[in-house]
Amino acid sequence: MYRLVLQWLLVPFEVSFVRRALFAGVLVSFVCALVGTWVVLRGMAFLGDAVSHGVLPGVALASMTGQSVLLGAALSAGVVVAGVALIGRSRQLSRDTAIGLLFVGMLSVGVIVVSHSDSFAVDLTAFLFGDVLAVGPADLAQLAVALGIAGLVALLGHRAFVALAFDPRTARTLGLHPAAAHAVLLALVTLAIVASFRVVGTLLVFGLLIAPPAAVVLWARRIGTIMLGAAAVGSVATAVGLVVSWHAGTAAGATIAAVAVGFFFASALASHLRGLPVGARA
Repeated sequence: MYRLVLQWLLVPFEVSFVRRALFAGVLVSFVCALVGTWVVLRGMAFLGDAVSHGVLPGVALASMTGQSVLLGAALSAGVVVAGVALIGRSRQLSRDTAIGLLFVGMLSVGVIVVSHSDSFAVDLTAFLFGDVLAVGPADLAQLAVALGIAGLVALLGHRAFVALAFDPRTARTLGLHPAAAHAVLLALVTLAIVASFRVVGTLLVFGLLIAPPAAVVLWARRIGTIMLGAAAVGSVATAVGLVVSWHAGTAAGATIAAVAVGFFFASALASHLRGLPVGARA
């Protein structure tokens, strides 16, 4: 029985493209753990969602004109971030309103642009779910570079990010420039999304950006522990998702994202049960 279970788990990874997909998912998990921890602690999930879907117009235009897809995604994400900052200055409109308007507007423009292509459904599906099973060595190298940059920025900006997340007033008093720290944090979110979406799609990027840190933050208090735990949860979700996708014949990217979200709900339920009196758990 043990051998059968082990074989069932390991069979998918005997294929080279599944192993590359696993490596890509692990790299994305580490990038998203570094960035997503701050996104969760700062309550920036909605903004992260807007940026992840707001890159569609830039990606679509770049693809149709033969330009760099990564450059198009970066420019489009920059428009979303700048737009949120500009509209958010209005006293009559909340930041959530600005994010919601830009989210819908950019996504709509992107779908309109993509609809002019001959493979509308295929292009939109690739954007949302990526093609993690088609990852190549160049994609892995790109993700490794993104991880290195994210790690360096997270290390250098750790003190400012901590102050920004828990007490922006104190950050200003200490001369840590919270506005600049917030801008750098937005740049990190953009880096994680732009570096990863081409491989795994915006759905998986956003799922790994939010779900693993949210699952771990219910149990851990130290930021380093949350990051490591989130990277572990994301990596396990990638492996489990690939195994389930292989045997069930489901879309790999969507399955990985679903498993990551499932881990969050399992963690939330366990955390809730932990807080109940012993007699109430029966």
